[in-house]
Amino acid sequence: MNFQQILRDKTRTAAEAAAMVKSGWWVDYGFSFNQPDLFDAALAERKSELQDVRIRGALSLRPRMVAEQDLEQRHFQVENWHFSTYDRKMHDKGATVYIPFNFGEGPALYRKHFKVDLLVIQTTPMDRHGFFNFGVTATYLRAICDIAKHIVVETSTALPVCYGVENVVHISEVDAVIESNNAPLPELLNPPPTEVDRRVSDLILPEISDGACLQVGIGGMTNAVCAALSHAPVKDLGVHTEMFIDGMMDLIEAGKINGSRKTSYRGKIVFTFAVGTKRMYEFVDGNEMCLCLPVDETNLTENIARNRKVVSINNAMQIDLSGQVASESSGFRHCTGTGGQLQFVRGAGMSEGGKSFICLSSRFGKGEQARPRIVLGHPPGTTITTPRSDVMYVVTEYGMVNLKGKSVPERARALIALAHPDDREGLEKQARENGVLPKQIF
Repeated sequence: MNFQQILRDKTRTAAEAAAMVKSGWWVDYGFSFNQPDLFDAALAERKSELQDVRIRGALSLRPRMVAEQDLEQRHFQVENWHFSTYDRKMHDKGATVYIPFNFGEGPALYRKHFKVDLLVIQTTPMDRHGFFNFGVTATYLRAICDIAKHIVVETSTALPVCYGVENVVHISEVDAVIESNNAPLPELLNPPPTEVDRRVSDLILPEISDGACLQVGIGGMTNAVCAALSHAPVKDLGVHTEMFIDGMMDLIEAGKINGSRKTSYRGKIVFTFAVGTKRMYEFVDGNEMCLCLPVDETNLTENIARNRKVVSINNAMQIDLSGQVASESSGFRHCTGTGGQLQFVRGAGMSEGGKSFICLSSRFGKGEQARPRIVLGHPPGTTITTPRSDVMYVVTEYGMVNLKGKSVPERARALIALAHPDDREGLEKQARENGVLPKQIF
């Protein structure tokens, strides 16, 4: 079969591809780097011709023109699985809405419940076998390909080629191919760790032993843990994670990661998407050590728990005195998404010798504007990401506690001890006034 001739026959301009969209259609933009740019701009230009076009995407790393040019969503309704900083700003403007879900359920949700009229995603250029690679994002993209009525790919030479499973689409499945402008991938730079980050990482470090299998979320604290581990006397670490981050590069270069003690995908670095710097994108490109897998394979608890000694390290925005963790909203204001935090907390708990850590600074903000992250109860509207029954270790710069098996009063006392010293007396008073702690001190 002459794949190059088929490619030429299916090549279209962005405007020609966008002309496929009809009012009332469901259009899916995929995830992160795979969201289209030229098609997005061309579709936005058609807004006056269209009504009730619903567009799904997640973790936008560039502006989305269908939102920018239709802020009141009169023509397009933009929906989002997980907010980036940009998505959060657009949500604050009323230009996008959030869809709650556990990340690992994505492929099953699409295959069982959803309708997609058109999938449009960025991919690598076609290879000699007729395949377009999804690059550093597998997530649920293959599942969308399986159900979409039409598929358009926007090819970019900037995307790395990642080995994996369910991370390609074939030219025979594609309706149209757009050649993109090959813009460099956006980079997510790591801020230098703060003193608070270092103190938190120092507390976690002794809990990570030889052969541990790491899941590390995004943020200064988690990168600080990776930096500290790169100098620690630990070996044979593995990686089975949701997001591959730059901090793990330090561990790889220090020779700490080889995956030799993993049960699933032994010797491989397993992830479902990656966001970081050019250094990391170049590392994963064509690297046999890296496997970019669909998110149900990385995030479902039973798959996480196949490995022994899973260590899950994630950030939180706030925690209450019973141990309920809020990681995605501040009151009614949505900030990020559920992602895979709950699934990795549970997967680590199911893993033989596994441990999960929820990390947060005792306060956020500076000076007189500083506010506690450990609170009596969450404000109305706050989304609970991880229930108190699932939480294991909680870490701030003032200490660490394992909440498993602790009563509500024991949890309250332990968490008050992790709060900022200036907040502890007030928290204890509130806890006694509200019956969280006995009013009489024994």
